Amino acid sequence: MNIAEIFYSIQGEGRLTGVPSVFVRTSGCNLRCWFCDTGYTSWQPEGDVLAIEQILARVTEYPAHHVVVTGGEPLIVAGIELLCSALKDRGYHVTVETAATVFKPVACDLASLSPKLSNSTPWEREGGKFAPAHERLRLCPDVIRAFMKHSDYQLKFVIDKSADVEEVLGVLKLLPEVEHGKVLLMPQGVTREELDERGPWLVEACKKHGFRYCPRLHIELYGNRRGV
Repeated sequence: MNIAEIFYSIQGEGRLTGVPSVFVRTSGCNLRCWFCDTGYTSWQPEGDVLAIEQILARVTEYPAHHVVVTGGEPLIVAGIELLCSALKDRGYHVTVETAATVFKPVACDLASLSPKLSNSTPWEREGGKFAPAHERLRLCPDVIRAFMKHSDYQLKFVIDKSADVEEVLGVLKLLPEVEHGKVLLMPQGVTREELDERGPWLVEACKKHGFRYCPRLHIELYGNRRGV
């Protein structure tokens, strides 16, 4: 498996924010969000090819009960089902972070689904050459529904401007009834200043609709740095 990094930190996003976790970050993605903060897994993927046993050995070096399998897009990686099953067999709580464009019945305790809104399409980046494919792939309601049926889940949306909240409401209409407490709205930004600018009005939107506000705790603590 092509692995960009394995590191020990705290979960910075979602329902498990603050929980010490080992992050296994795969490399390679089928999308090209213009604001991607892990370009080394998407725009310019890099990493090392590791066997599952090598990954497990690295994970066990850390005193954590929680493992986050993330990317890039881990669901496009060959062997991801075997890795998640092996982690579960060893007693780990497994979160899988995915854009929900591909479904595989991976063993996990939490499917963290992050469907991409129209705000993500890279119309202006690299001449927009990736935009048509991204726009075609970014939202797959059938895949989201499959994950919702398969495991516990959260729906995490990146919000750049206030109009994006209305788009979220439109996406929810395409899905079975969703408990609004499982819908998380996260401000787009990789600096404290960007998060501070969007946070206050986004909190008000969460209050209005009963959604959860999702901070980016790792950005607040460490900045946009790799491996923390």
